[in-house]
Amino acid sequence: MSLKQIEKILSEKLNDLKVKGALKGKEKVITDILPAKNGCGPRYLLAGHGDKEFLRMNSNSYLGLSLNKDVIQAEEETCRRFGAGPGAVRFISGTYEPHVELEKKLAHFHSREAAMIFNSAYSTVMGVLPQFITEETLVVSDELNHNCIINAIRLSKPANKAIYRHLDMRELERILKENTGHAKRAVVVTDGIFSMRGDYAPLDKIVEICKTYESEYEEGIITVLDDSHGVGAFGKTGRGTEEHTNTRVDILVATLGKALGVNGGYVVSSRTVINYLRETAPFYIYSNPITPPEAAAALKSLEILDSSEGIKLLERMKKLAVHLREGFKQMGYETIPGEHPIVPLMVRDTQKTSEMVKYLFDNGILATGLNFPVVPKGDEEIRFQISASHTERDIDYLLGCLRKIKTA
Repeated sequence: MSLKQIEKILSEKLNDLKVKGALKGKEKVITDILPAKNGCGPRYLLAGHGDKEFLRMNSNSYLGLSLNKDVIQAEEETCRRFGAGPGAVRFISGTYEPHVELEKKLAHFHSREAAMIFNSAYSTVMGVLPQFITEETLVVSDELNHNCIINAIRLSKPANKAIYRHLDMRELERILKENTGHAKRAVVVTDGIFSMRGDYAPLDKIVEICKTYESEYEEGIITVLDDSHGVGAFGKTGRGTEEHTNTRVDILVATLGKALGVNGGYVVSSRTVINYLRETAPFYIYSNPITPPEAAAALKSLEILDSSEGIKLLERMKKLAVHLREGFKQMGYETIPGEHPIVPLMVRDTQKTSEMVKYLFDNGILATGLNFPVVPKGDEEIRFQISASHTERDIDYLLGCLRKIKTA
């Protein structure tokens, strides 16, 4: 037995990724987090860079709750009570009290009958979507939907798959109209917030179109939303794209690992839907759940979000995002308008994007450059992500570095 033959093939594939600019390369390792001080937010230390401090502008922890003392305390106390891990899948003996309490709170938060947690948002989409797609189902998806949605559809093998241009409601309607009589059921799936751009799906229009054509499909039309970047970061009270558009979908998927600052994913819907998923979703049935301590920490984060403290964090985060967008505008940088804390700087050039990211890194700023084929050619960007743990001084420092690039 030898890996020599396959390793040669794998090395060629890795080299192809490098040539295309899609190779992620060696991961940066965080070795310590320094608390906020002197008007600045937390700073991060990286392996191989000594005592150099970095401002993190590429974190999904939009509310800064991963470092919240009450969230950490909840996890520590539950770890002492139940141990570090669940020790089994849910249906055997891996369901703990914090899991059940968290699901009740999530259902209540989203005004649904029931909720169900998975060990990640990715596995939630992979576990949920195929359970509603049959060989007689039409699946309709936005062209910029997340990779988890794309792979879940591939896993499902529907009767037909249709992709509409990003946010193009006329094309969505055309697809549903043209496929009447050709599929028993339709599933329309979309991201809430699109993670590369920070823009959002017009759920009110999507749901209205689906209602118009629902009677044309024998088993109806099911709307599915992945709002992992929306919940806790969008909407007046952090209830995401549904709240912002004043609309509700049939099945909502979101995460515990971004704005809530912990780990795991979840789905909320009717009690019948959730009961069905508990019995059929393989990513739930055959995988260990998040740990009881993680569930307790997520529950504490959700309690904070659903309080006056959470409103203050949301307002702070939004204020900082406005500050950054205005700074871009004043310097003549292109961005995508919006209210979400994802603030993209549209560079539209692969080499320049890489050069700018390197300059920022050299100046102690962690930022993520997105190049083709991760984004379409011509849409190359640097994605900045605002957190409530940032300060105006942090944003001003970032803008100062970008100003120097502009005038160089």
